[in-house]
Amino acid sequence: VAMADATAERTASKEKNAQTVEDAKAAQVAVQQAMAVLKDFYAKSAQATALAQQTPAEDAPETFDKPYTGLLPEGGSVVDFLEVILTDFSRLQSETETSEAAEQDEYEKFMFDSKKDRALKENEKGHKEEKTKEKESELVATEEELKLTQEQLDKANAYYDKLKPTCVDSGITYEERVKRREEEIQSLQEALKILQGTDLA
Repeated sequence: VAMADATAERTASKEKNAQTVEDAKAAQVAVQQAMAVLKDFYAKSAQATALAQQTPAEDAPETFDKPYTGLLPEGGSVVDFLEVILTDFSRLQSETETSEAAEQDEYEKFMFDSKKDRALKENEKGHKEEKTKEKESELVATEEELKLTQEQLDKANAYYDKLKPTCVDSGITYEERVKRREEEIQSLQEALKILQGTDLA
């Protein structure tokens, strides 16, 4: 979205700058042509003698006695004014072209950074998706292992429950078991002696 907005804004600005430069160039040409016409007019009028008259008599009204050179006020002529305007249009063109180049550079840097950022985010997204799949696979394997382990535990508990009455809960106290064990050991020792033939009496 930001890249599309930047592109639309850049396109509009580029068109506006191009139009400004084109207008400034056309204006410079027009001002130069106007200056040429005025300079030519003043040059020709300085040599013109059509309105110059011979020296009049003393009582004659005032007339032209030198060629017409136009109205040139002390502050400058129309040509000077047009030169200022020409300079302004040249500066406008130069500033607009500089601004256009700077905007284009900024736009290209923004687009480069945006594309780079997008590529990094897509790469990161890919890694995260891979990691998610890997973790899901590990979860399935762990759940399967848990299921098998639980089955083994259930079997072991069932077997324990089966053996418990015969091994632990025989209803005989510890002392009685010790006494029985001692009697059993003594009878085994006697049997051993009999088999060895040492105690035949």
